[in-house]
Amino acid sequence: MRFTLAAILIAIGMGAAHAEDMTIDMLNKRDDGAKMVYSEDIARIDVGDTITWLPTSKGHNVEFIAGPDGWDAPKKSKLSKEVAITFDTPGVYLYQCTPHKTMGMIAIVVVGDGDNDISKTKVKGKSKKKLKELLSEL
Repeated sequence: MRFTLAAILIAIGMGAAHAEDMTIDMLNKRDDGAKMVYSEDIARIDVGDTITWLPTSKGHNVEFIAGPDGWDAPKKSKLSKEVAITFDTPGVYLYQCTPHKTMGMIAIVVVGDGDNDISKTKVKGKSKKKLKELLSEL
């Protein structure tokens, strides 16, 4: 009985500490016909979760251009390379594919109850319209 109770408490503790992982593909074309996109336009995760971006199509990367106050954006990833980022700060994050940013290849990560304003982030080309669309879905 003593061993069973200890095992249950350890299992509960281990489950609480376990973060979720999400995978997002970098794509030339998505199943819905959208071109130069990530597989998820808006990813919603919890604090402590990790997102891994996979270069399913070559020539893409991940570059964060906005996030909550006090968060240090990671360096942009190399082209056609997998990158994984763990999010320890709640907030709304905006990222883009450096070579395709004017083509609208941007996306958002919402961590926890993220409520910081990214609407004033400067984006170019088709990304202006897409950012407005994404913000309307938050």
